[in-house]
Amino acid sequence: MSLLLNLAARILPGFAEWYAVHIYPIWVRLLGGLCSPLPFSVIEVLLYLAGLGILAGIAAVLAKKLSHRRALWILARWTLLAFALFTLNCGINYQRTPFSRRAGFSLQESTEEELIALCERLVEEINEAAGEIEVDGEGHCLVGGDLAAEARRAMQAAGKEYPELAGYYPNPKPVASTWYLSYQLLQGVYSPFTVEANYNSKMPDHDKPSTVCHELSHLKGFMREDEANFVAYLACRSSDNPEFRYSGSILAYIYSGNALYSQNLEAFRQVREKLCDQAVADLLHHNAYWDTYRGTVSEVSDKVNDVYLKVNSQEDGTKSYGRMVDLLLAWNREQP
Repeated sequence: MSLLLNLAARILPGFAEWYAVHIYPIWVRLLGGLCSPLPFSVIEVLLYLAGLGILAGIAAVLAKKLSHRRALWILARWTLLAFALFTLNCGINYQRTPFSRRAGFSLQESTEEELIALCERLVEEINEAAGEIEVDGEGHCLVGGDLAAEARRAMQAAGKEYPELAGYYPNPKPVASTWYLSYQLLQGVYSPFTVEANYNSKMPDHDKPSTVCHELSHLKGFMREDEANFVAYLACRSSDNPEFRYSGSILAYIYSGNALYSQNLEAFRQVREKLCDQAVADLLHHNAYWDTYRGTVSEVSDKVNDVYLKVNSQEDGTKSYGRMVDLLLAWNREQP
């Protein structure tokens, strides 16, 4: 059945979009709503239990308390269940209509002047929000209060302008094993098996609001990473919380600034000089934190993620993250 659903999503026009709009929200309400009240990441606990189960199975086989055939049958059943949950809560959604098209954004080639104007606009947003944010003892951005509740409010606020984002959102969850995500250079992850948005609670605070909104966008059926980043920016800028607006604008600036850096180094330097000291300090903190985890593990993780994205019809693999700039440019053209 899972294979048939995946095939239908790829070859039947409109099926994936119909499923994402009418059926997937039911799973978000049921499975996501069931896990939402629990104060821990359910998928994280299940992964540990799965590991223990595999070890127990191997021990039982070695002790001849469980036959090889029975062990393989049990493993096959759990694998089929996992594949079914992945298909229902993730796989089909990869084939749906992109958020950019549903929201009416027109992607097109842009001039260097447009890219510079976008970067300057983002710097203005960053500097404005930076004057209102809280900071910790080291002078870095501090996100206080209820991050999960504020993220849900931000997504719902964006939903007022973009109906595709309106509706129910379960609680996003921090993971306990932050090292697992950090060594893969992952700020967050969406679990289709429990319909949970998970995030790395140890990363710099200014990364957290945009990351949580990114993961929550997947719970609206938008799986493309470039669009999830774009939705995160739209949600963060819709928030009344200055730390959220700051986080979203920094996320957008990082991608847009990198694009400008590769095209016109001098123009990039001129734009960067306009950043306030607070933003410069937080960007340095961002780089320092993630640089400590770069290595073989992160390289392997990136290659695995690249293959995963390509299998799920994101042909550019991890390069698809760069398309966020085109979305931002399309959005900026519509601004007064």
